[in-house]
Amino acid sequence: MNNLIFTLQQTLKEHSDETTKKSTQHFFKETIKCYGIKSATVQNICKEFYKEIKHKSKDEIFELCDVLWNSDYIEESFIACHWTYNVRKQYTKDDIILFEKWIGTNINNWASCDTFCNHTVGTLVEMFPEHISVLKQWTKSDNRWMRRAAAVSLIVPAKKGLFLKDIFEIADKLLVDKDDMVQKGYGWMLKVSCQKHEQEIFDYVIENKAIMPRTALRYAIEKMPADLKKLAMDK
Repeated sequence: MNNLIFTLQQTLKEHSDETTKKSTQHFFKETIKCYGIKSATVQNICKEFYKEIKHKSKDEIFELCDVLWNSDYIEESFIACHWTYNVRKQYTKDDIILFEKWIGTNINNWASCDTFCNHTVGTLVEMFPEHISVLKQWTKSDNRWMRRAAAVSLIVPAKKGLFLKDIFEIADKLLVDKDDMVQKGYGWMLKVSCQKHEQEIFDYVIENKAIMPRTALRYAIEKMPADLKKLAMDK
């Protein structure tokens, strides 16, 4: 297992590129630890190495993912996200404990947060809807990525029209959050919910627009018809 991680990391280093490394940093306000590899190449490396571990148990794969998360390299975090999602059919209710640990301890940028939460956490919540209560607890965290995770974990379920009542509850809890990463996260959640519940989302925005940060509001109404967007933006 250790040899596999070492070989994977050496392969990533071999594909690193200084120009890509600099361009990657432009997407983040935070300083990101990265090799500088284009996403398509990371995906290919991810798939190739997964062939060597796909026969292993979920717990063994999660152990490998834990090592990748702890390296702090964004490319390794993406691989951890994909490997974790690959074993989604084996998820159990208690996996939320490990997932929460990774969000609270290892995630330090919006890309890793969204990649992990959109797919892995979102799938777990659909499988075990009682975990919605855990997402609501995350809204109280001092950790900005935990608060963002509370919203972006519902992106895929929201596309299906699921959990509308809970989406409004989470939006309420994050409504006046001062962090722009959190504002964009719950605004995105509302925008996606709009695909199935346009009128409900519009009514929510109108009801709260006096206190909703403009960043969150713009995200929430982005896909609405022009006339509704105008009404929402009018002061």
